[in-house]
Amino acid sequence: MSPDSLACGSVRSAADVNDQIRALWRRAGGSLSSQERAEYELLVVEWAAAIRGEVIEAA
Repeated sequence: MSPDSLACGSVRSAADVNDQIRALWRRAGGSLSSQERAEYELLVVEWAAAIRGEVIEAA
């Protein structure tokens, strides 16, 4: 996932991104490497954008 894809907004739902975050933590066994931490941070940003988009859409 590149930062450019985040600039255009999240295409995936917050639930989909949350599932990917949970899968990352399961694979990592609860302790993230520096590469996994970077992936996690991007996923959290994408999840937050998806949540905002869903709230705005619901309004």
